[in-house]
Amino acid sequence: MLEARVPYAARRLAAAALRQGLQVAAFALLAAALPASAALYKWTDASGRVVYSDQPPPPGVKSDQMNAAPPPANPNAVREMAEQEAELKKRQQDRVKQGEDEAKTRADVAKRNTNCASARAQVQALGESQRVIYRYDDKGQRYALDGAARAREQAELLRWIDANCRK
Repeated sequence: MLEARVPYAARRLAAAALRQGLQVAAFALLAAALPASAALYKWTDASGRVVYSDQPPPPGVKSDQMNAAPPPANPNAVREMAEQEAELKKRQQDRVKQGEDEAKTRADVAKRNTNCASARAQVQALGESQRVIYRYDDKGQRYALDGAARAREQAELLRWIDANCRK
């Protein structure tokens, strides 16, 4: 049941990141398109010099209209945008990693709780003297635990429970 929630949360984070990334990309395209709409004119003046201007030439002068964009108002705009995009990607990666870490923590807690319940059940079974408990040796031969072996296993399980099952 917990595993079903994790992929949904990860998909939700990825969708939000994608929306945010698309918004940044749309803004970048808009910002790049606005300066490109300005016209640049080239003509030769009366003294023979070549003139480049964003203002149209005087009437009667032959000119060429160029579609080059003027220099950006902020020369660091490209670098700042790249830094913002890198920060966005890092935050997205951090969110995904945090979700994975939380899922792993939940799985570890569930596994520990299962192991603790199993150990407590074994301690209870070892405490019941009427019940015969069998173990297997190295050769695969089955043998019954005597009272001393039961006490040793029970003490060992209790130590493990004390070390691993405290909240």
